[in-house]
Amino acid sequence: MAQPLQSINLVAPAFKGINTEDSPLQQDPSFADVADNCVIDKRGRIAARQGVNTVTTNNTALGADNYLTKVHYYFVDGSGGAEEVISAGNNKIFSGTSTLTDISPYAISDSDNNWKIVNFNDKAYLFQRGYDPLVYDESSSPKLRTFGTVNANTTPDAFECNEVLAAYGRLWIAGSDNDNQTVYWSDLLIGNSFTGGSTGSINLAKVWPDGADKVVALAAHNNTLIIFGEHSIVIYIGASEPSTMQLADTVAGVGCVDRDSVQHIGTDVLFLSYSGLRSIGRVIQEKSLPISDLSGTIKTELIESIRQETLPLASTYSPENSFYLLTFLSQNVTYCFDLKGALENGAYRVTRWPSSLFKSFDRKLDGTLYVGTVGGLALYTGYDDNDESYRFRYYSPSLTYGDSSKTKMLKKMVPTIVGGANANVSLFWAYDFSEEYSSQVITVSGASESTAYYGISKYNTTAEYTSGTLTSRLKINTTGSGSTVVIGVEADINGSPLSLQEINTQALIGKIV
Repeated sequence: MAQPLQSINLVAPAFKGINTEDSPLQQDPSFADVADNCVIDKRGRIAARQGVNTVTTNNTALGADNYLTKVHYYFVDGSGGAEEVISAGNNKIFSGTSTLTDISPYAISDSDNNWKIVNFNDKAYLFQRGYDPLVYDESSSPKLRTFGTVNANTTPDAFECNEVLAAYGRLWIAGSDNDNQTVYWSDLLIGNSFTGGSTGSINLAKVWPDGADKVVALAAHNNTLIIFGEHSIVIYIGASEPSTMQLADTVAGVGCVDRDSVQHIGTDVLFLSYSGLRSIGRVIQEKSLPISDLSGTIKTELIESIRQETLPLASTYSPENSFYLLTFLSQNVTYCFDLKGALENGAYRVTRWPSSLFKSFDRKLDGTLYVGTVGGLALYTGYDDNDESYRFRYYSPSLTYGDSSKTKMLKKMVPTIVGGANANVSLFWAYDFSEEYSSQVITVSGASESTAYYGISKYNTTAEYTSGTLTSRLKINTTGSGSTVVIGVEADINGSPLSLQEINTQALIGKIV
């Protein structure tokens, strides 16, 4: 008697993101082994990310083969005042979007494009270790001036810092060439004044919980000043009155890898430590500061990326997209952490954007996400990278159909694709951890993203009624056998959104191997 086909239905495949930590044979099928150029959309489906579309048309000052290492959105106020995009790259500082205008006030050495830029009291302030800090003021001429010019005196070397934070009516700075132990704060509402008035400083040499460390980054949260060292964290409460603020807590063994990994997400602060992505909890007054590991499903991979990285990092938080992006520049990969909810182990769902054009970020007040990229300034929008396609890839963990000891003969794969009109979708399958995949290419029907008609098919594809978005079920016959099965879906994204709703697979279950 012929054996009946058994099926496993992967509803919302990769809903839990990538998992490179657990054994492939023990993973929940909702995880993915590969999820490239993807996000988890609001319906819980794995979907193609949006693209990089450059708005700069005149990049002569930057040079076509260079990229913007920093992007910053400057505004005078939130009610229609002056606004500008300030950026850095190719050892210059620029203003503008469609045309990048060099506004550098002095010569910048090779490879010194690692500016930290913040808005404060209708001005923008630029800091980088070893350089006289800068002030961008829309009402001055020139608009970008050095602290020495604004103050009519020479800025002390101690204030040529690598980190700056705008909070509680002041600028807070740290990390000069000669001093990585001291945090300075400016006079109230005067960002270029760090002497006299209500200015001050605090030396952390005797405060670090491990005895020695250096300041990497600063953050503000719930009237506290959070000082990140490389291997420890110090918390001061009452930072709105710095002269009387008090040490509230210290954390040993966890610090911050890079200044630009720190992002305030409204209810928490995210940062990258040497043990992975972390967050500082809301209740910072407690003696034991709550810290959670948010990269548990890719922890080993992320730690290895930290170890190999040779350039500063880039990150951003987008509440509109509910993600935190973290880019390793020298490795040309961006990790996308989905913040809509955590997994059972407290980790965020994560996908990868490999070989991407994402080099730096900043968010405009209206939610527009600016991207610094090769050739200039871009927007995170559309579904292509400057009119070029990018590859959407999903691969499942090893599927055992409930019993890894028996032979499986995969007979059919039926993925349900939402969107992707006229896209060529490649379906892959392989057995027993083999890297040699069988494959078949099927074209999604439908010339329009706005209409789908029931019963019209092409290449074994059925289009179903939808509410304005094409939905297709792609059916293929498969071959081969093995004790475990891996299935994959790939497609070139070139102008149309695409998401993977589910994958139904059918197989015969044979004898014990």
